[in-house]
Order: sequence, then structure tokens, then C-alpha cells
Amino acid sequence: MTTIDSAPPATRRERVRDPADDASMTTLLRPHLPAFAAVVTLQIAGALAGLAPLLAVVELGRTLLAPGPADPAHVRTVVIAGAAGLLVRLVCTAASSGLGHVLDADVQLALRRRLAARLGRAPIGWLSRRSTGELAKVAGEDVSAVHPLIAHAPGELVAAFVVPAASLVYLLTIDWRLTLVTLIPVVLALALVPLLMLPARAREQEEFDAAMGRIAGSVVEFVQGIAVVKAFGGSGRAHRAFLVAVDDFIATFVRWVRGMSLVAAGMQLALSPPFVLLVVLTGGAALISGGGLAPADLLPFLLLGLGLTAPVAALGHGFDDLTAAGRALGRVKDVLAVGPLPEPATPVTPHGHRVELRGVRFGYEPGHEVLRGVDLVLEPGTTTAVVGPSGGGKSTLVRLLPRFFDPEHGAVLLGGADLRDIGGDELYRRVAFVFQDVRLLRAPVADNIALAVPYASRDAVVRAARLAGIHDRVMELPRGYDTVIGEEARLSGGEAQRVALARALLADAPVLVLDEATSFADPQTEQAVRRALAGLGGDRTILVIAHRQETVAGADTVVLLEDGVITERGAPAELLERGGRFAAFWHARNPARQEEELR
Repeated sequence: MTTIDSAPPATRRERVRDPADDASMTTLLRPHLPAFAAVVTLQIAGALAGLAPLLAVVELGRTLLAPGPADPAHVRTVVIAGAAGLLVRLVCTAASSGLGHVLDADVQLALRRRLAARLGRAPIGWLSRRSTGELAKVAGEDVSAVHPLIAHAPGELVAAFVVPAASLVYLLTIDWRLTLVTLIPVVLALALVPLLMLPARAREQEEFDAAMGRIAGSVVEFVQGIAVVKAFGGSGRAHRAFLVAVDDFIATFVRWVRGMSLVAAGMQLALSPPFVLLVVLTGGAALISGGGLAPADLLPFLLLGLGLTAPVAALGHGFDDLTAAGRALGRVKDVLAVGPLPEPATPVTPHGHRVELRGVRFGYEPGHEVLRGVDLVLEPGTTTAVVGPSGGGKSTLVRLLPRFFDPEHGAVLLGGADLRDIGGDELYRRVAFVFQDVRLLRAPVADNIALAVPYASRDAVVRAARLAGIHDRVMELPRGYDTVIGEEARLSGGEAQRVALARALLADAPVLVLDEATSFADPQTEQAVRRALAGLGGDRTILVIAHRQETVAGADTVVLLEDGVITERGAPAELLERGGRFAAFWHARNPARQEEELR
């Protein structure tokens, strides 16, 4: 067996780097830093101005409690200063909130655009292993969950630090001892914060997010497959899958609430106004009775003591939203960090379309290889059928040809060139593929067929549709080839496969990869498609995963793939006469009378 070392050759040592590959949030948020600075500045001004009414009340109290008549001019000045501070706070807070929400909308739009661009360039193999619900949650719910972090966190953080800091400075000028007493509720609340960050709490939060993701995925998958589920009477099983996900979420949520409830209750009690007033009054009464504090000086501690705890309490109430936003942002960053398959700095051009796999090894997870040293040659002008038991690696093998994945060891060559040395545009001009899981665009039928060749004429589109056996069905649609799929009409699974096959035929690539692309077709359509493939040209290279005897009988070479290893290969009739592993596999899956189809 010939094995090519997986280390990239000289042409692959330098890879083209796209600036968009930088998925760091710093890069993403850099254009918005001036707006962030404006939000924080306005919030600081509003928070400081918000202390003016409280200080005005304190000053009025001390003035009115002082011996002798009050100075009307001084009282008027204090009232005007308090009212002006309140007005400034309202204006600055409203401006900060409005600008923060505009900034949040801009950031969410930027995130979704970056996600769309990243998903559009992500390896198809990576996308194929993720559910629609999972990716929809990232682009939808997770991006929306960033809202508190952008629109509210800057203001809440500023209020939580600026207001207490300014209040402390003022209170320290009056009496440092009672200031320390006033801080007791804040210290008690902050002492409970580490309990919210224990590893157990983090695991519960991760389990909570995972359970939510499973619910979203089960809903999306059930809705997408509801027609098939009803057709085969499996609605009960489908509902059970959703109910299992819901029950799992409820159990996870109960564990999460139990772990958080005592700590959250303790923090709320420590920061509650009655407890704060009780602590301040107790300390103030002790100092006043001892002659260390004037009764009028207790008033600022009663008012500003609540100002010390209120921002911290507000931040505590938003702690769950902030942590959820942080986790959501982490999942967004994980998707943004998915890089495309590397492009060669110096692309090479294949010579011909002979396909060769040399010593290919590949696994989706470390330590578990799906393909274990595959050597295979696909000559131009031949059709090779891959058969074998489920889980043997057939779909993985055919997905290496359009480079959904790169092998961990060995190489896949097209026209003598490693696929990793061929530019993406060049590769997809030479390799077309149709798989069982077909996704059509919400666009006219003609646009769906001409996806790979957008400049194709209508005659060419119709010719490809005829070859794929879908033309007659298209003409039955409301507007023929101009009918928008998903809006004006819906296609069955077999019809969608034939549209995808027409797309591949129109692309006219010299290498065609089919993952049982006619599995949903009726026998007459499958026969028409086989005739179309047979008439495509004498030098086209075709690789197909086959389950039906008609497909195997029409192949030049059959490859039996078991547990990631090719155990037999040869002409179908020859393998059947040999009586080896292929014959045993075929007898187990097909009636004996069908053997004549292979001879």
C-alpha cells in the first residue's frame, strides 16, 4: 500500500489568509468603540447628576434641623440644584439608553452579517454535521441574547461603581465610622458572589443551555419532517422526542434553580432597603447615644445608604442575563472561529480527471478513524459503485472528493494534483455532487437548477431538467421554471433530488459524486436518470454510493467498504462469481433472483 505523508508539500505551506478569518470580538467591536465611549460618558454624567437630588434633600434636612431660622436664598439654591441635577440625569440617562440600544442593533447586525459570511465559507463537512436548529439558535437566539451585554451592561456597571464611589467620598467627609457600618450590606452581598461562580453552577448553566438547544433542535427537526412523520404514522415517536427534550430541560432547570435560589435570596435580603435601613439606624443610634454623631448627620447615611446598595442590587438582578449573554457570545465566537478549508497560496491545475485516493485515513473525532487506509483509483470514463454495511464509511469516502474534509493522513488526487493544492473555484468546476439530504433555495426552479452555472440559458436548464426526469413535474407548477420553491410550490423528496441532479448535470463537471442520489425516485424515474448518466460522455468519472441492484449492475467497478477498509473490488458479476465477502453481503440484502441483473 502506498501512503502519502499528510504533511503539506511546498505549495501548501503558505496558505492564503482572509482578513475576515479574524473572529476576535475586539476586531468586531472596534468600529463601535466611539459609541461605547459615548454611552459610558453619558451614563457617568447621569449617575453623578442623579446624586444631586439626594444631596439636596440631605442639605435641606440639615438646614431645617439646624438651630435658628433657615435662609430662604440657601433653601432656594439647594432646591434648584437638586432639580437641575434631576433634569441632567433624565437627559443623560435617556440619551445613554437610546444610544445604547442603537449600538446594540448595530452590533447584532454586524454579528449576524459576520455569521452569515462565516457560515457561507465554512467547510461543508462541518456544516453537514450540525443540525439546523443548532445553527439557527446561534444566529437567532444567541445573537439576541447579547442585548443585555451591549444595551444595559455599560450603564449598570457604571452605576454600580460610580454612584457608590461618589457616595462613599461624601459620607467619609461626614463620619468614617458610620460609613463603614453602611457598607456592611454591600460586603455581605459581595461575599455571596463567589458562590454563584462555583464549577457546579457553571456546569448547571452549561447543561441549561444545552437543554435549551436540544428543545430548539427537536422543534425544528419535527417541523421540517412533519410530512414524513405523518405519512409513516410516527407522530407519536416524534412528539415523544420533543417531550423527552422538554422533560430533560425541566430537570436541568430545577437543578439550576435549587443551586441558585439560596444564594440569590441571601443577596436580595442583604441589599433590601429594610435591612439597609436597619443596619444604618442601629449604627447611627449607637453613635448618637454615645455623643459621637449629631442627629442631623444621620440623614445622609439613611438616604445615600440606599444609593450604595441599589446599583449593586440592580447589577445582581441582571447577573443571570449578563452570564447568559456571555455564554451566548462564546457560542457565537465558536462559530466565527470556524475557518474555511485552507486555500493554496499557489494553486495548481489538474491534468485530466483521474481520481486517486492514496493511504487515506480520516476520523471525525480523535482516536476514532472512519477510514483506515483507503487506496482507490477512479479512471475517467468509468462508474465506481461503493457498497457496504451502514457505518462502514461510504458517505465519508465520497465526501472527500468534493473536499468536504481533508484527510488526516494520505491524499486525494484529481488529475495528479492533491485536492489541497487546487483552488476552490477550480475544484468545483471539476467536481459536482448530489447527496440524499438535498436543500433547495427559496428561489425559482430555474435558479435552483442553474445555481452552479448562473449564466446558463433557459434551454440548457430545461435540457438538464429533462435528463434528470423533472421537466414534466416543473411544467405542472403554477409558473413552470419561474415558480418559487417554498412559496408557490413544494417538492417531494424525490423531486428535490432530481432538481439537485439537474443542477449537477448542468454544471457538466467531469467528476460526478452521487450519494444514492435517486433513493427517493420511483423506478421509472431512476431508470431515466441512469440512462441520462450513461449518456453524459465517454470520459466522465462517476463515484456513487449504491444500494439498489440496478445501480450496482450498471457500474464498471464495485468497491466493498467495511469498517473503513476496502475488502473487495472488481466488476460486479466477477465479484459475485468469486463468492467472497461481496457475494455474501449481496445475498444477505437481495433475493437470489436478482443475481441475474449483475451478470
